[in-house]
Amino acid sequence: MVFVLFRSARPSAPQWLGRRWLAALDAVLWPAIWIALVASLPVDGGVVGAVVIGVAALFACERLVRAVLNNERYWFTTWRWGRWVVIALASGLLIKSLLN
Repeated sequence: MVFVLFRSARPSAPQWLGRRWLAALDAVLWPAIWIALVASLPVDGGVVGAVVIGVAALFACERLVRAVLNNERYWFTTWRWGRWVVIALASGLLIKSLLN
């Protein structure tokens, strides 16, 4: 028996002035961070480091094309992951202030 499940497509993202430029920046920024992290390792990454850099570069190209040419289908990574980082930092600051 085989089950085939289909998800409905996400709705198109709202369009606003400057969204295409910010999406292009967001599309390149996150893979560039991964490349910088791997390149700054204190030890040689070897083949794994080269593969991570290559895959990140491919993701950057794919994300940049989607951000510029198919902008209504691009969703910001910074918003998706950044809000959780901000929540974790705010929680840590709250706990630190309560313990002092």
